[in-house]
Amino acid sequence: MNRTIKEATVKRFHYDSHDQLHTHLADFLAAYNFARRLKTLNGLTPYEYICKSGHQSPVGSSSTRSTRCRD
Repeated sequence: MNRTIKEATVKRFHYDSHDQLHTHLADFLAAYNFARRLKTLNGLTPYEYICKSGHQSPVGSSSTRSTRCRD
């Protein structure tokens, strides 16, 4: 993952400030998590996997989710 991020951001673009790098990294990670399908997650995106695993948890579980996943 680190190599993927580095190749997609730092090695392809020049940043005038640290804030530009930070903004681009945040945008890249958001796009990656919503679009990239991973073999280790059986072809799901990280977002889809989180949504799917959240729906399988028991109703009375101790973990609470602050956001709802859209199906």
